[in-house]
Amino acid sequence: NKILLRDKILAPTLLSKNYSKNFIEIEDFGNQTILDLFKKKKINKFRVYMQIIYLLNKLQSIRQKKILNFNNKVYEIPKYTSKILEKEAKLFSEWYIRNKLKKSEQKKFKKSYSEIIKKLIKKINQKNDTFVHRDFHISNLMMVKNKIGVIDNQDALIGNPTYDLASLIDDVRIRTSKKIKNQIYNYYLKKGPKIYRKNSQKFRQDYKILSVQRSLKIIGIFSRLFVRDKKKQYLKFIPYTW
Repeated sequence: NKILLRDKILAPTLLSKNYSKNFIEIEDFGNQTILDLFKKKKINKFRVYMQIIYLLNKLQSIRQKKILNFNNKVYEIPKYTSKILEKEAKLFSEWYIRNKLKKSEQKKFKKSYSEIIKKLIKKINQKNDTFVHRDFHISNLMMVKNKIGVIDNQDALIGNPTYDLASLIDDVRIRTSKKIKNQIYNYYLKKGPKIYRKNSQKFRQDYKILSVQRSLKIIGIFSRLFVRDKKKQYLKFIPYTW
């Protein structure tokens, strides 16, 4: 949050802390997410997405990777490595397939699945040099006095610029048409760095690979929330995630 605030991005400020007693108090952005806003009838969604792309560009312009935290220790945003991407994708084979395949078939599936994921990740072109929020969807974007604030920033990594774009466009919590998905993607390319337009095919390939990886991860996470934590409400998102 401190890194975001330094770059004039609206994030919650720290109000007070007693970290030794496991307590911090941060700014409350209220309860109106962009998702809530979209549930209202007369909303031009694409205009809102234009504002979100502006915010995403600001996030991706962050160059500071280190900061002194409230314990006076240096915190550095970690890299979004291939190993992390593979580990995330593994959530699908660990949690979703346990109720879909016989035990005798699971081992063979996991091996084959792991090989496919590794091959896909090797095809990624863009460098890991961009601030990635990692959960950049409209439930984590808040309306704060006519501005958009961003929450849930603690898992940020330095990774591929297409990841947050895929999170936004292929958000599993809201159904959007192919038309608006393409509009958002094209608007991002128009407003983003020229190099993405110059290498548009490679950029598009990264976007597709990371969208697939992310969707498989989400199916795994939602399955885990149901199986392990008895949170049934997440199952309704799985068909759309597919």
